[in-house]
Amino acid sequence: MGTEGLEDGCSEYEERDPTGRYIRYNEVLGRGAFKTVYKAFDEIDGIEVAWNQIEIEEVVQSREQLDRLHSEVRLLKSLKHENIIKLYYSWVDEKRKTINMITELFTSGSLRQYRRKHKNVDIKAIKNWARQILRGLQYLHSNVPPIIHRDVKCDNIFVNGNNGEVKIGDLGLATVMQMPTAHSVIGTPEFMAPELYDEEYNELADIYSFGMSMLEMVTSEYPYCECKNPAQIFKKVTSGIKPASLEKVKDPEVRQFIEKCLRPSSSRLSASELLNEPCLIPENLKEPVKSLNLPVTMPKATTQSKSEALPMDIDATINKSSTSSSEGSMNDHSSTIELQKISDEQKFSLQGKRKEDAKIKMALSISGRGSVKKFSFKFFLHSDTALSVANEMVEELGLSIKDVAVVAGLIDELLAILQSDSKYEATSSGAKSSSTISFDGLHLWDSELADYPESGTKNAQELPISDGMLSSIGVQGSFTGSQCGTSEDMSLSSIDSQSLMYKDQDEDVELKQELEAIDVHFNECYSDLRRRKQEAIESAKLKWLERKKTSFVNGFPFSSETVPS
Repeated sequence: MGTEGLEDGCSEYEERDPTGRYIRYNEVLGRGAFKTVYKAFDEIDGIEVAWNQIEIEEVVQSREQLDRLHSEVRLLKSLKHENIIKLYYSWVDEKRKTINMITELFTSGSLRQYRRKHKNVDIKAIKNWARQILRGLQYLHSNVPPIIHRDVKCDNIFVNGNNGEVKIGDLGLATVMQMPTAHSVIGTPEFMAPELYDEEYNELADIYSFGMSMLEMVTSEYPYCECKNPAQIFKKVTSGIKPASLEKVKDPEVRQFIEKCLRPSSSRLSASELLNEPCLIPENLKEPVKSLNLPVTMPKATTQSKSEALPMDIDATINKSSTSSSEGSMNDHSSTIELQKISDEQKFSLQGKRKEDAKIKMALSISGRGSVKKFSFKFFLHSDTALSVANEMVEELGLSIKDVAVVAGLIDELLAILQSDSKYEATSSGAKSSSTISFDGLHLWDSELADYPESGTKNAQELPISDGMLSSIGVQGSFTGSQCGTSEDMSLSSIDSQSLMYKDQDEDVELKQELEAIDVHFNECYSDLRRRKQEAIESAKLKWLERKKTSFVNGFPFSSETVPS
């Protein structure tokens, strides 16, 4: 045991990690079958952390089990997501016969402890927790092959009480699926999906456990608490009998949502699908979109009725645009645009300005889930691709595979618009000068691109729009002619009275063709991304197996290498 003297007393610690950075106190935060969690301290960053200690003698009975532990430790280190507990450092202590992992510390404890401490919690907060848990599961399940937690429950989900942040922890039981189904039963009976007992399951088993966790969050009761032993639980689960506490869920929408999680695996929804369920959509996103949804990513959207929203399209509204400004008509090489998409409750905004023929300055912002991430970069037309640039942001911004696809799509769309030279002129009846239609969604962020002299403009990139497109997408907003003899603001319902003069009558057809080509290219990029990730994973596994040299401690092989932080 070590001691360090302080003015107000002595701070004692039990042990120090091999690097000398972390010290472990004797204060126990939690215990499991083979694991004890202690409070610890990071002397470099000056923060408290959790020291997870697993007794090897209790866990390792064969080489297969040891290899599995090493694999899981490396797996944990590679995971990077805002709703997955961070692993800072890990190592094998051969003398003490323990595996040690330094992770984030959540002072509010587990979600189960937190919920029992706070009896009255609004359903809005519970839905917020549910969304975060599902986003963590979505990240785990999006890996190739998917990662199954296999013991999702409120005891293994941890809370930051000061901001409502929750993260999935205790991934010591998670394994990478090498085959379509796994072959070992691990978990807590009250939360285990029926197929787990048959030892034939996939990542959807976690969704069942999430549903039971949601039930506990709502009712503050452990599922199947009416049962006296695991045998009774097993009988009810395998017979399809739901927990008695489900009857206590009075909100029909919430109850229906939980029941969807508890369906048979063949009809159970995935984490991504559950995130799009009406029950979990925040109220501010349920409101109808009042702005014009310009069909950029979905060419077929032009056939939709006015009442149908295009949530994945670029949001744009028609605003006033003064033609008296000297910058009222800009060419594509000096215009700035901003494209926006909403995906999984995150708002992706990409802004770009082309100043040179071969270079475009871009700024990406991802907001939602309680944080805003910003990233500025330069795109070189002759050497970069949308996918390669998006992949470079994975480490910096912690992007998921789906996030990479969204960002790559936005970059492709922005490039297509910036490189388009087509424009249109609109002349009002009785007016001698032209007016322009500009879009709110395509404006400049002065804070991100202030280094460009042209960044002061509020004019947006102009796009070719035909009468057919205006009528089919249901334009909402106002059209303004700065030098017209008519009213300052004219309703778009009277747009037919205007005389629109286009340089090319077939521009709208060309635009559709270009958008279709972008869509095809994007899908090809996404497929290629998944293929390359799979190849990289397989290559990493082969390299690890080749370089693994083991020594023997008490008859069991141990890797001599540690996992650096």
